[in-house]
Amino acid sequence: MIAHLTTSERQLALILLLGTLVCGLAMAIAGSKDPLGVHGAIIMLAAIAGIFAIINVYYAPEPDEVRLALYYDDPTKVAVVLAMVWAVVGMLVGDIVAWQLVFPDMTFDAGWASFGRLRPVHTSGVIFGFGGNALIGTSLYVLQRTSRARLPDQLSPWFVLMGYNLFCVLAATGYLMGVTQSKEYAEPEWYADLLLEVVWVVYFIIYMRTLARRKEPHIYVANWYYMAFILVVAILHTVNNLAMPVSLGHAKSYSAFAGVQDAMTEWWYGHNAVAFFLTSGFLGMMYYFLPVRAGRPIYSYRMSIISFWGITFMYMWVGSHHLHYTALPQWVQTLGMTFSLMLLIPSWGSAANALLTLNGAWHKVRDDATLRFMMVAAVFYGITTFEGSFMAIRSVNSLSHYTDWTVGHVHAGALGWVAMITFGSIYAMVPWLWKRERMYSPVLVEWHFWLAVAGLLTYVFAMWNSGIIQGLMWRTYNSSGTLSYSFIETVVAMKPYYVARAVGGFFFLSGAVIGLYNVWMTIRTEDQPADSRAADRPLPQPATPALQPGE
Repeated sequence: MIAHLTTSERQLALILLLGTLVCGLAMAIAGSKDPLGVHGAIIMLAAIAGIFAIINVYYAPEPDEVRLALYYDDPTKVAVVLAMVWAVVGMLVGDIVAWQLVFPDMTFDAGWASFGRLRPVHTSGVIFGFGGNALIGTSLYVLQRTSRARLPDQLSPWFVLMGYNLFCVLAATGYLMGVTQSKEYAEPEWYADLLLEVVWVVYFIIYMRTLARRKEPHIYVANWYYMAFILVVAILHTVNNLAMPVSLGHAKSYSAFAGVQDAMTEWWYGHNAVAFFLTSGFLGMMYYFLPVRAGRPIYSYRMSIISFWGITFMYMWVGSHHLHYTALPQWVQTLGMTFSLMLLIPSWGSAANALLTLNGAWHKVRDDATLRFMMVAAVFYGITTFEGSFMAIRSVNSLSHYTDWTVGHVHAGALGWVAMITFGSIYAMVPWLWKRERMYSPVLVEWHFWLAVAGLLTYVFAMWNSGIIQGLMWRTYNSSGTLSYSFIETVVAMKPYYVARAVGGFFFLSGAVIGLYNVWMTIRTEDQPADSRAADRPLPQPATPALQPGE
């Protein structure tokens, strides 16, 4: 795939990789007795692999004009495969830590296998590895189709994709070594943050350059959501990860914030990561793939724009609802609660828009498991946004916070909304990308769907039950005014629900394994005739553009 780079792009890639190799070598030498040295070695290996890959195709023929007239989908193809691989890895680690909560001895006296180190590998692997690769791949795919313009160059998308996955590997291996900034989301250390900063700026530049070259006068709403995701995540990452390293030869750093300011900054980041990484980006995915797969126009384009601005403005203010009954000033807590309740309107607007789009296409939902993935995602988006607003109310939060109810809420969104819309979009996109008539096995798509639904419902209902029981046991008093239950009694009471959670996670993981196999076999099947590629050529610009929706 990198053989399609131009000669000048191959030369620039070699320069970048040699620079990366030098940086990795410097890190390995400076941090020889520190996790920094391990990460330096990983960066060196990645750079060497890249150098050999470029040298292998360095004298390949230049891409011809026909090739350069087609949409550039090679990075998207790799991103799809990487997303599915990360899904399996992240969910496997997640199910392991779920079983550890049932059987604590599963740590095996190995530090790297402890819950505290594996848990962030799971969360980052699923959110950033699976979700991030899916967002990068689908955004580049959607951007080109809705703009009728090719990506501005062929090197920068590879830099974004490979640099992002290198960041994910550094984060995961760092967690196993116990290297984090010790925050709620267990962010990786300063050098990994710098890498991601550069990658993300290049990602945003790609998007803006492509839109500037568009042949379609209207910017479709999916691109609004993708741009909000890219821009705001860059701001969040920058502010939340302001830190001073102990030294350039040490992985450890100290945050620029402390105390309640650090907590507020963390939850401003944390909830807006939910807003713009796990919501806006995937709404962009939904607004393109669901109507295309259903063969129906969006029910209300105007509603999608109103929902966009409502979500973009209101979400920025809601992070403080995670800090009820803390040292944070009460007016800030109330502000977060108020905006959380208001947020229900634009969120349900998007969920309703998706479901109403399926009017006239419910027979397709019945027969097409891919579309069913997207339909279930829209339903769970509506459920979780209502639940999130409800849990932000101070009196409800006093029962739910620090309990498994929050875990159930998070996974209703992560599995029911994010994973389901992603799997549906990937199943729709893979045959289009590789010019196949359909997925390798529609039966396996059905199996994946039902395993995912079974795992999702088992997991979420188990955590809803355990969370409410936890909250009630913690606040139950006897006639003498003391607590009726010790903390260990509440832990013992959770075991049946933890078993159910682990079983549900295993079902969902099994579906992801089937999905990876199905995607890989679809890629390996024999190509259709070469002239089918003509369908992906950018369309000529019409002489008189038609009036665009929402204008």
